[in-house]
Order: sequence, then structure tokens, then C-alpha cells
Amino acid sequence: MATETHTARRPVLAMLPRVTGALNRVLTIALLILLAAWLLTNFVKAPSQFGSVALIGLTNGCLYALIALGYTLVYGIIELINFAHGDVFMWGTMITVTVAGTHMGLDGSQSGLVTVAGVLGAMLCAMAFCATLNAGIERVALRRLRDAPRLAPLITTLGLSYVLSNAAQFFYGPNYTGIGAVLPSRVLFLNWPAKSLVVVLATIPLLAILTYIVRYTKQGRGMRAVAQDMDAARMMGVDVDRTISFTFALAGGLAGAAGTLYLLDITTTRFDLGQIGLLAFTAAVLGGIGNLTGAALGALIIGFIQAFNEGLSWHAPGEQWTTSIVFSVLILILVFRPQGILGQPEADRA
Repeated sequence: MATETHTARRPVLAMLPRVTGALNRVLTIALLILLAAWLLTNFVKAPSQFGSVALIGLTNGCLYALIALGYTLVYGIIELINFAHGDVFMWGTMITVTVAGTHMGLDGSQSGLVTVAGVLGAMLCAMAFCATLNAGIERVALRRLRDAPRLAPLITTLGLSYVLSNAAQFFYGPNYTGIGAVLPSRVLFLNWPAKSLVVVLATIPLLAILTYIVRYTKQGRGMRAVAQDMDAARMMGVDVDRTISFTFALAGGLAGAAGTLYLLDITTTRFDLGQIGLLAFTAAVLGGIGNLTGAALGALIIGFIQAFNEGLSWHAPGEQWTTSIVFSVLILILVFRPQGILGQPEADRA
């Protein structure tokens, strides 16, 4: 009798995954319909406001994409979440203040050619500094922990985050610092400032260069080989340590570029700006951690979520709810689709 009861339960247990999957799909579709209805209502009530807010979301998404790609590059090659990455980005803004503000004296009064040259010089300095800083973090603090339990390097990156933040507070003080309006602030279409357009236009070639490096260069092939199988890559002649250091440097360079672009758009920074890295990390998880295209897509989604929540007028929760909403999205993704929008299930990965 007990055997018959146990046998009868098997079909029911076998149906549970399908029922759960169907329920998840229904809930996802319902949430998307509600979101679409809310956005459509806001668009109908105030189309110009909706357009200007969407452009702000595009600007934020581009900045988050540069930071999120750093998270996903490092995770893709050694499966480590580098929680110090947000503070590397923060240091990119600080180096821009030092180079563009203190040493070059850029304040928007210079000619266009001088301003462009100064901005490019400051960005290159920030990228070089952050690339060196991130590679140094890997070489000094993380390389020795590569074979340690995963919790050890994770806690190490958390500690390094506080170290970098406190170091910035020591050198630059606890108050906001900045460089003023270096780029033109005149308003373009839909109340979109010209400096925000510059941020978007500067992000596109950076993403194109990253794609070229990863897909078509020798270092990029080494990165993909190490990400697929570190031991096999080593046997095939790939210098694993150098490849991992290069990946950290590349991620740091992107964070430095994001720091410069952020400062040019927002004009101020502070030692605790690294908290923005949590939004970028959420974007990387949302799109699919380890997937470059997914990280960029997730960053744009987070940028739009933040802008719509803070900028729309009809039943928008407001700025004080942005962090809660973003992390609620993160929790939902981890529960219902942990591999992210474009990510692969763990069992399908090479």
C-alpha cells in the first residue's frame, strides 16, 4: 500500500517544475503588462516630459554600462564579484578632478579645441590610473587567493572597497569636489543637455573598442580561453596570470573612463561615490553576469528604471525609492532567472 502511494505521488512531483515555470511566466507577463500600462499612461499625459526622462535614462545607462562591463569581465574570467570595482570608478572621478581641474584648470572658458584636448587627456590619465590600480589589486591581494575558498577573495574585495573609499576621503576630504561645467550645458531637444549627448557619444567608441579587443585580438582570445577552461588554456600556452591581470586592467580602464564621463556630466564627486557600483553590479546580474552584451543591456534597463522612477509624474514612487526598486529587481532576477536576461544556465556553460 505504501509503495502504491509513493508511486502515485511521482507524477505529481514531476509536474511541479512545469507548474512553477508556468506560474513564473504568468507573473512575469503580468508585471510587464502593468509596467507597460504605467509607461504608456505617463507618455500620453506628458509626452515631452517622458521623452526628456528617457534621454536621461539613456545617459545613466551608458555610464552604468561602462562600470557593469568591468564587473562582468572579471566574473567571466575568474568567477569573482569584485566589490571594489565601484570605488575604482570613484577614483576615476578623483583623478579627473586632479588632472582636469587642478593641473589643467579646465572650467569651460577655454576654446573648444583646448577643452577637447584637456578632456581627452584627463580621461586617458584616469583610465591609466584605474587600470593600474585594478591590476594592482589583482596582483597584490587576489592572486594569492585564487585557489582559496570563494568567500576569501569576496571578503577581500569588500575590504579593499573600504580602503579605497577611506583613502579618497583622506586625500580629497569628506565634502563634494568637482571641476565645474567643462562641457557645454546648453539644452538640446527635449531638455537634454549637450554634455549628456557627449557622454553617450563617447560611450559608443569605448564599447566598440572593448568588443574588438575581446573578439579579435590575441589577448581577447586568451581571455576567452581562460574563461572557458583555465587549465586547458594554460596547457595550450596561454599565460593565465598575465591574461587575468590584463582583464583587471581592462575593467579598470573602463571604470576610469566612466569616472571622467560621470564628472563631466554631473560635475561633482565624493569619496562615497563607489556606491554607484552596486547599481552597475545589479545591471550586470540583470543582463547576465559574464555576458558583455547582457551587461550593457542590463545597464540601460537600470538607467531607464532610475530615470522613470525619479522623473515621471504620474504615480512614480520618487527618488527615495530608487535603490529599493533596483534591488527588488535584483532579487526577482535571482529568484526567477538567476542567469540573467541573456545569460546561460550554469549547466550550459563551457
